[in-house]
Amino acid sequence: MATTPNLLERAFELARSGGCTNIDDVVRKLKSENYDQVDAHMAGSQIRRQLRQEFQDARRK
Repeated sequence: MATTPNLLERAFELARSGGCTNIDDVVRKLKSENYDQVDAHMAGSQIRRQLRQEFQDARRK
């Protein structure tokens, strides 16, 4: 039985995949996947900083 990743886990999966290239892309994708309270979770400066680092790392690969 597969488990659905929580919102933050999924955000990092999307950032690492290269399919999303910025935070707005991640937010749109999470909302389209019916995650709740996306804006509230993604508002923090620390999470945004970490995701930007993941985007940069994904581009280098």
